Amino acid sequence: MRSSFALCLALAFLIGTMSPAAALPATEVNNGMLFGGQWTPANTTAVETVNFSDLKAVTEVYTATWCDNCVDVEYALEDVKAEGHLIQYHFHSTLSDPFGVAELEQRWRDKYEPNSPPGVVFNGTMKKVGSVADDGTLQNEFTNLAKQDLGLGQGTTSFSWTPGSCVDVFACGTMTWNLDINEAHLDNASLTVYAYIVETAADYEEGTNGLGTYPHIVRDMIEVGNDMQGTMMVTLPTPHDGEDLEIHLLYEIMPNPPEVVEEPAPSEPSEDTPALSAVSTMMVVGLALAFTQRTRRDR
Repeated sequence: MRSSFALCLALAFLIGTMSPAAALPATEVNNGMLFGGQWTPANTTAVETVNFSDLKAVTEVYTATWCDNCVDVEYALEDVKAEGHLIQYHFHSTLSDPFGVAELEQRWRDKYEPNSPPGVVFNGTMKKVGSVADDGTLQNEFTNLAKQDLGLGQGTTSFSWTPGSCVDVFACGTMTWNLDINEAHLDNASLTVYAYIVETAADYEEGTNGLGTYPHIVRDMIEVGNDMQGTMMVTLPTPHDGEDLEIHLLYEIMPNPPEVVEEPAPSEPSEDTPALSAVSTMMVVGLALAFTQRTRRDR
C-alpha cells in the first residue's frame, strides 16, 4: 500500500514538473517557391485572371486524423483563412489515415524534410512545425507568415476550367493557364505548373482527434506543364464521399541544381611512350658519359 502511494506521488511530481512543449520558430525552406491558388469546383466552368498582388498565401498542411494537436493548428488556420490571407491544402499522413497518399507524403518529405504532423508551409518558403506559437498566438504567427511577400512584382495569372464528359473515369476536364511574370524570376530556375485536386471535405468518424469532418484534402497533384501558358486534359480521382472535388492551379519555381564540373580523367600513356622514354634516357646517359670522359682528358 505504501509503495503504491509513493509511486503515485512520484508520478504526480513528475507530471507537475514536466515543461510544456517548446515553441519552434518557423524556418526558411530554401527550396523554391509555390504560388497561385486559383480554383473552381470540378463541375463548374470558370475563367479568371488575377493580379499577383491579390493572390493569397499558398498554405500546405501536413496533418492526420489521429493527430490531436493538428486540431489547434487547423482551427488557427481557418481563422486566418476567414480574414482572407491564405488558401489551404491538406496532405494527410499515410499512417492509419484513409486520406493519406504515399506519393504526396513522399513529396512532402523530399521537399520539406520529414516531420511528424502537424507541419505548415507557406508559399513553399517558410515551414512551421508543431502547434505551439512562437509569436503570441498561432493565429498571429500564421497571419504574419501568410503576409510575407514573395517579391513577384507586377504580373498576372489566368486560369480556366471546362468540365468534360469522360469514359471509365469519375470525371475530367480541360485546364488552361497563362502566367505573365517577369522572366528574371526564371533565371537559373525551372517552372512547373500543377493541378491540385482537392476534396472540399470528407467525413471520417473513426478519426481519433474528434474532428469527424476533414477539410481541404489534397487527393492528387498532377503536373500539367512547364511553360508559362498551356492547356491540358485532367482526369479526376474518385472522391472519398460526395461530389465536392475542386481544381486548383499552382505554380512552382525551383532553382536549378548547380552544374557538376567533371575533372578530366588522366590520360593513359600510349604504347609508344615507354620506348620514347627509353631512347631519351639513353641519350642523356650517353651525353653525360661523353662529358665526363672529356673532362678527364682536359685534366
